[in-house]
Amino acid sequence: QVQVVESGGGLVQPGGSLRLSCAASGSIFSISAISWYRQAPGKQRELVATITSGGIPNYADFVQGRFTISKVQNTVYLQMNSLKPEDTAVYYCKALRLGSDYWGQGTQVIVSS
Repeated sequence: QVQVVESGGGLVQPGGSLRLSCAASGSIFSISAISWYRQAPGKQRELVATITSGGIPNYADFVQGRFTISKVQNTVYLQMNSLKPEDTAVYYCKALRLGSDYWGQGTQVIVSS
């Protein structure tokens, strides 16, 4: 089993920055990748970024160089810069381990003036 816990969400003005954290615990040795997803009200959940166990990142097209995913030991970060109102969503962390997905509870990000 793997547990993931997100933190770092909040209210930020357009153009501002936030750093989200995803802390993984439990049987972490076989985690192959950790991803950030987001879900805005009334919309489907969408993939934002992924980082493999080897540290290789991949991003959704809409990120457009504004977000950076990184990891330090058991924690994966999502640095979000130049935030836009359309980035408002609940951001979820997901760990992939041996073919199973492990989701966190999500952290709310609101971009508004």
